[in-house]
Amino acid sequence: MPLILSERQRAEVIDRNLLERFDSLLPQLMRREGIDMWILISREYNEDPVMRTMLPAEWLSARRRTVMVFFDNGKKGIEKLAIARYDVGLLKASWDLNVYPDQWEALVEVIKERNPKKIGLDISPNYAHADGLSHYEYTQFEKYLTEDYKKRIVSAEKLAVAWLETRTDNEMVGYEHIARISHQILREGLSNKVIQAGVTTTNDVVWWYRQRITELGLETWFHPTVSIQRAKEGKFDHLAAFTKSDMVILPGDLLHVDFGISYLRLNTDMQEHAYVLRAGETEVPDFLQKAFKKANRVQDILTENFKTNLSGNEILANSLAQCQQEKINASIYTHPIGFHGHAAGPTIGMWDNQKGIKGAGDYPMFPNTAYSIELNAAVDVPEWDKTIRIMLEQDGFFDGKKFRYIDGRQNEIWVVQQ
Repeated sequence: MPLILSERQRAEVIDRNLLERFDSLLPQLMRREGIDMWILISREYNEDPVMRTMLPAEWLSARRRTVMVFFDNGKKGIEKLAIARYDVGLLKASWDLNVYPDQWEALVEVIKERNPKKIGLDISPNYAHADGLSHYEYTQFEKYLTEDYKKRIVSAEKLAVAWLETRTDNEMVGYEHIARISHQILREGLSNKVIQAGVTTTNDVVWWYRQRITELGLETWFHPTVSIQRAKEGKFDHLAAFTKSDMVILPGDLLHVDFGISYLRLNTDMQEHAYVLRAGETEVPDFLQKAFKKANRVQDILTENFKTNLSGNEILANSLAQCQQEKINASIYTHPIGFHGHAAGPTIGMWDNQKGIKGAGDYPMFPNTAYSIELNAAVDVPEWDKTIRIMLEQDGFFDGKKFRYIDGRQNEIWVVQQ
């Protein structure tokens, strides 16, 4: 198992990454989106999803009402202020209770002193991640603003999404390590260390994953699933693959796992397959490996269509059209990944909607963003008298010109020895 850091070491990494994001990334994004003042407001236990990514490692939540202000001060850089009685990590405390007993008045004074052209607030119709300003907090804030400043309020949706989706150099170095840990755990679960055919159930493996994550001092953002496809038994059902009740694992089964972890404020999301050898077998049947390669090809088609400024819907349509030309029966439901598992950025299809997604699907692809390449290929398998689905998911990174998998991908079906 790769090294897993202590809590103190993790905090050091998180704070170091946050410093890089504030100093190098935030100025670029605010200027790209044309917002010179960005204000985030949250109360404890109801944190704005963006604010949670900006809190120092020692803060596990907002405190009372936490207000963050970022102001683009030109050549002087980005001012980082907290309308609070104490510093919030790298944000300087800017509330003198003796001068402004009311926190809202202190915030308004900061706005007046800087006179921004646009005041960005986290209000969004398309992304829950960018819609973190509660109705009550908004109405309270608005009461203290003059009409002139009210007119300067704009949605910070694109800025919030940009902050969440853009990965820095330091983060990507760490992400490789996180993805490697994820692969190690996933593949350990798909082995005879965990599985005994005829005895172990799919639910046993699911809970082994949960327990293993806990033992390693890690967390997950979703409950894993383990499903089975086997010869001449039932038609494929996408929902059942992720919700079906407990099944005993038998020789000849094609296993599918959906698994991910949360570590250093980043997330993974992976789906892989393994085959349980029958008596006398030494390798996966060739017809299953050939089916698997069809799904690998869909991965290649999709990632070859990644281009800066193309929307998620355009990438989806182009990829599906190419799959059709190559006579591959494919479904694509790829999503961004990073601070969240199902993260902010361009949605590239959904498993139950291959026609394009209004809103999140219209968002363009930007450089230095990460994605969970999630899809399936439906392949007719006469040997099993049915159509099977090879369902794959691997995490990757797009630098604006090229795509790469963060820690490689599965290129053949794993074997579970008996």
